[in-house]
Amino acid sequence: MDATPDSPGAGHGAAPITVEHVGKVYPDGTVAVGDLSLEVRAGELAVLIGPSGCGKSTVLRMLNRLVEPSKGRILLDGQDIAERDPVELRRRIGYVIQDVGLFPHQTIRTNVGTVPRLRGADRKQIRARADELLEMVGLDPARHGDRYPHELSGGQRQRVGVARALAADPVVLLMDEPFSAVDPIVRGRLQEEFLRLQAAVRKTIVLVTHDIDEAVRLGDRIAVLAEGGRLLQYAPPAEVLSAPASEAVARFVGADRGIRRLAVTRLRDALRPLAGTEDIERLPSVADSGTMYDALAAMLTGDALNVVVTTDGQPIGTVSRSAIFAPPDGQPRDRHAGVSADAAAAAQRGDADDPSDEQAVRGPLAGGPKRPEQ
Repeated sequence: MDATPDSPGAGHGAAPITVEHVGKVYPDGTVAVGDLSLEVRAGELAVLIGPSGCGKSTVLRMLNRLVEPSKGRILLDGQDIAERDPVELRRRIGYVIQDVGLFPHQTIRTNVGTVPRLRGADRKQIRARADELLEMVGLDPARHGDRYPHELSGGQRQRVGVARALAADPVVLLMDEPFSAVDPIVRGRLQEEFLRLQAAVRKTIVLVTHDIDEAVRLGDRIAVLAEGGRLLQYAPPAEVLSAPASEAVARFVGADRGIRRLAVTRLRDALRPLAGTEDIERLPSVADSGTMYDALAAMLTGDALNVVVTTDGQPIGTVSRSAIFAPPDGQPRDRHAGVSADAAAAAQRGDADDPSDEQAVRGPLAGGPKRPEQ
């Protein structure tokens, strides 16, 4: 249900998106997207990733009719978006872009309240909604609300962009490389805050990125696209990493995908009973909310072959290094399966022969661990 002018933040929740044989061909004959079909479930975060020119941003813009498809149809909550007024449609869809796009002559609070103001909300409601969202994205309304965009850092402006996109409680949030314009440290912090925010608001999100680590960390499912918007694989991060659908996907996600997979694999998947384990008190420990990557890091730091897994500080089992490097789901290893335990250990010590091996170990932790697959 759309929010009325009297209730700019009425609870829309989330809506599913269905893309059915959608294509886009420009007048000069350029095929941006050939024939794409996929579905994004309500409350899911889907990531579109692929090389430059694969049509991922075009797909995003077709979802809110900034670009009109040449064929096919797109359903939002079961309704063909071609039947909706494009202006009203876009007011139900939040949009966050790489350079944020804040209005430089408006205060931060006014920027955030843009869509509620367009929907006819009164000033009191707009201010309350803007302040609520600024707090939600980690900005103090009293300190930042009356400032102008140029007075904020890049990371703070990006937070404001997310707040503005959420102001009218949209059913869908579109994000086009939202964190690429900030430095890696800020990017990692923004990604962590974004995961926390998504856990609270549970919007349907489609995010475009060129960064496979970001896709693995943030996405519930990843759509790997090739030139012309051709869909190579659409699956959860762990499946894309452990079972690439083709050689092209394997090359794109990288030879170190076996290490990346650890960052989305739950510790409980390899948990062994405590019985028979000696010197438990001398082993490094990891909380059961962590991932296999956390366990590997603890083993390398503690020069151990096992870690103790704990819940509220109490041991519940162990995980071995051999379990970490076992092929997923009993699959045989192939030449794309990632680096060896020796290479990982060498990279952790700082004496890796191949720089790519070091990056394989450090890459997924550059911004902190991703939530494990459920």
